[in-house]
Amino acid sequence: MAAARPPKLDVRHVSLEHYNERTQQALAVLDDIDLQLQEGELVSIVGPSGCGKTTFLNAVDGLIAVTGGEIRVDGRLVDRPGPDRAFVFQHDSLFPWRTVVRNITYGLELQGRLAKAEMQERARSLVDLVGLKGFEEHYPHELSGGMRQRVNIARALAVSPEILLLDEPFAALDAQTREFMQFELMKILARAKATALFITHQISEAIFLSNRIVVFSARPARIKDIVAVDLPAVRTLAMKHDPGFVALESRIWRLIEEEAARTGMIAAA
Repeated sequence: MAAARPPKLDVRHVSLEHYNERTQQALAVLDDIDLQLQEGELVSIVGPSGCGKTTFLNAVDGLIAVTGGEIRVDGRLVDRPGPDRAFVFQHDSLFPWRTVVRNITYGLELQGRLAKAEMQERARSLVDLVGLKGFEEHYPHELSGGMRQRVNIARALAVSPEILLLDEPFAALDAQTREFMQFELMKILARAKATALFITHQISEAIFLSNRIVVFSARPARIKDIVAVDLPAVRTLAMKHDPGFVALESRIWRLIEEEAARTGMIAAA
């Protein structure tokens, strides 16, 4: 019998507090988070507003030090940002003076590991991967919002991260573009064989994209539940109307509503 593969991301008993110098008080944000991601998984995190989802993602990226517990990527302790993780923000944050290709090569240039020709080759292959062939020499202002976010994802993938961290990457897009970008992201990550941790406030988006969904409690965030998405691996936008999909959406909403009611964000039923 083959041994189980070690997790790509291993989060063990992670807690985190923010200390306010003015009030001299500590605010608990994360409390005993335990989570493992296997290679190739896309796991989404949902929960009430302000519960600590982005803080957790920042901790996985090494931007914030945890107060307790530990985070490991491929067995290596996370204590700072590193090339094994890449962050995709809500806004595309592209450099307006760089073309599509030169935005994608930016991280590679900072690493300084590849020759210019190799960087160009990798960037152009990623342009094909994210469906932007023909736009290599365009500038960000010449692209739509969805196209700019594709460039943003390609730039993150260019450095060959072990884990892609996505913080509400489609929140700034219009509703129709957001739907299509969900479908495109699934295709991009499948072709890239990427492992991803995804934050969203849109429950249907989490279900559509994910293998599993982690539901955070209200702050301090604990894992309230981990919901397996037992749907066909090949997703279609029409699937969002299937009874199984709708049932999952209702289940997750109930979990979040329980937390919102517990903290007074909404009136208890």
